[in-house]
Amino acid sequence: MQDGIMDAYLDRIGATRPDRPDLAGLRHLMERHLLSVPFENLDYHLGEDIFMDERVLEKIVTKNRGGGCYEVNPALSFLLTSLGYEVDILPGWVHRPGGLLGPFQGHLALRVKADGRDWLVDVGFGRNSRFPLDLSSRETQQDPHGEYRLQDAGDGAVDVYLNGNPLYRVSDRPVRIEDFAPTLWWYRTSPDSSFLQALFCSIRTPDGLVTLKGNTQMSRVAGSERSKHTLAGEEESFEAYRTHFGISLDKLPEEPAGGVTAGVRTE
Repeated sequence: MQDGIMDAYLDRIGATRPDRPDLAGLRHLMERHLLSVPFENLDYHLGEDIFMDERVLEKIVTKNRGGGCYEVNPALSFLLTSLGYEVDILPGWVHRPGGLLGPFQGHLALRVKADGRDWLVDVGFGRNSRFPLDLSSRETQQDPHGEYRLQDAGDGAVDVYLNGNPLYRVSDRPVRIEDFAPTLWWYRTSPDSSFLQALFCSIRTPDGLVTLKGNTQMSRVAGSERSKHTLAGEEESFEAYRTHFGISLDKLPEEPAGGVTAGVRTE
């Protein structure tokens, strides 16, 4: 990645360039990313293309947007690699009430080496940790977003738990970003796709979370306080995207026919 794009990326997330690719720098970059780049699927409902290669940088860095795991995690991998980190792309499978979503690779996460250890880095799940998780530890790992724990699932895979509930399973066998192309096609076209069944935009704050489901259902978490309200119309929706997520839209995305509460969980 060219220095100009890298510098713009660091500016976009309000991060300081690390002096070296160590854990302290990785923690800083991951936190700043989560507090600056929304987890959102607006383009699925705006009819826009989804890119996983370096073209995604224009969307996130230049257009001040976010994306799903297939966008924000690859984008962060390009930044980390340019800063000297050793990064692998890991495939994952999401836990649903009926079991693992699969058999295809439904999630994409990162393995990053820093200070002699492998760390799980994920900025594209909605309920991921704020800081890297130690892939070698099976103890509870405290994080501002909750208590995370990794559990061996056999054949080199681990299950990621948040507060005792399974989130997803990730393999230790790295793959290429382009290996996810068939799954991205499925998410873009299948009526069973959670990204087509829901419209959401969510961003972490230092003490909580702000989420817009559909174009009108706004919720906020700040510490122990929770609030919800319905936006009155299009102007309020446009303003909410600008104010809370830094996103300026020419038109609102179409809301899915199944309602705004279906699909991906963001909190």
